[in-house]
Amino acid sequence: MKKIFVIGSATMDMVVKAEKHPLPGETLLGGNFFMNAGGKGANQAVAVARLGGNLTFVAKVGNDVFGKQIIEGFRKENMNTDFVFVDEKNPSGAALIMVNATGENCIVVAPGSNGNLLMSDIDKVKNISEAEIILMQLEIPMDTIQTVARNAKSNNQKVILNPAPAQHLSDELLNGLFLVTPNETEAAILTGIEVTDDASAESAANYLLNKGVENVIITLGKQGAYFKNKGRSLKIKSPEVIALDTTAAGDTFSGALTVALTEGMDWKHAIEFACKAASISVTRLGAQASVPYRKEIV
Repeated sequence: MKKIFVIGSATMDMVVKAEKHPLPGETLLGGNFFMNAGGKGANQAVAVARLGGNLTFVAKVGNDVFGKQIIEGFRKENMNTDFVFVDEKNPSGAALIMVNATGENCIVVAPGSNGNLLMSDIDKVKNISEAEIILMQLEIPMDTIQTVARNAKSNNQKVILNPAPAQHLSDELLNGLFLVTPNETEAAILTGIEVTDDASAESAANYLLNKGVENVIITLGKQGAYFKNKGRSLKIKSPEVIALDTTAAGDTFSGALTVALTEGMDWKHAIEFACKAASISVTRLGAQASVPYRKEIV
């Protein structure tokens, strides 16, 4: 089975449900509060694990209660924790999440130990050269992301970058990436093109392709996903569901897509598989708690 390495963040999410998001200076009485393991890297790693991928996860947590809970959660998922490093100087990452009545969320992340996942840590992962696909996000240091991507390119390995939270990316990083998977907002930040329909999605995808990215998928929420490379383009619809919480939907999509590609699915079937997984996740509260298992995707 082809190997997937996910390199990224792990946090403890603190979630409050409320009818709406508060305005600046406004205090609201919300509904239930709960804590749930999260972080884009960890969410994607759990998705890979639950959907049957051959996973190695590389991350860093603090030497604190949250860090211990996060690692214990990975073990319950039967994930290898050999390369979940413990930071003795910084606390574990944490996220504050508010979810409104329609399932939309707003999130603020304190990176903590995620900001200290360095190449000196990655260098300890000797078997990373065996990865078929390396999946990363943007909640760890950019220097680490750029160096991993550069090393993978020279090693003829595929890198999938989920560019979230969105920020400017250098031409050097983009050039040679196997796939980028922004949502509409992230695509607009990356390209300067507001994605509102298929034509603007194509324009944003072309911008990234011209930077040297091999394949682009722009996720469109309940509208599905738009795919483009130099040879073809596709628009894949997402199953219709009632959204309860969209947290980790994009992470579920990225993890599911990675599994599908390592199993040899073509782009159409891989994206359909990822859309199905993401559509299930939005019907449930939480980040990792919402990620479906393989048997649920029919």
